[in-house]
Amino acid sequence: MAEATATQGEIRPLVPHLTLGETRDQDYLNGSVCKKCGTKYVGPRLFCGVCSSDGPFETVRLADTGSVYVWTIIHQATPYVQVPYIAAVVDLDGGGSVNTNIVGIEPKPENMRFGMRVKMFTEKVSEDKEGNSYIAYRFKPIEEGQ
Repeated sequence: MAEATATQGEIRPLVPHLTLGETRDQDYLNGSVCKKCGTKYVGPRLFCGVCSSDGPFETVRLADTGSVYVWTIIHQATPYVQVPYIAAVVDLDGGGSVNTNIVGIEPKPENMRFGMRVKMFTEKVSEDKEGNSYIAYRFKPIEEGQ
């Protein structure tokens, strides 16, 4: 009699510049630093947009905190995406900028401000039919005094 073997799905990052740790608290964004001019980028790079160098680049761990550079409230999206939501570009502490969603606050203009301090967190956002879980990063406001 053949015994059925259950396969447990993998936990995978939704994007290549997210490195997963043993727990979600250990997840982080990875980036590249141009060794010629020191410019920091999110994710791997082959070319520096600042000094036009083709490397070398050093892989680095990026900060999990930053400031909102620009933001907008999305009111219309594909049918399976809940709206409204806040889309933003966050300048990470120490360098690099990332496109993200801001969660944890109601998506109203009076709740947002340029320069708002935010912190990254990760969570499971989907699962495929093979049972693989996909982890994404988002940012939430840092409460005053933290």
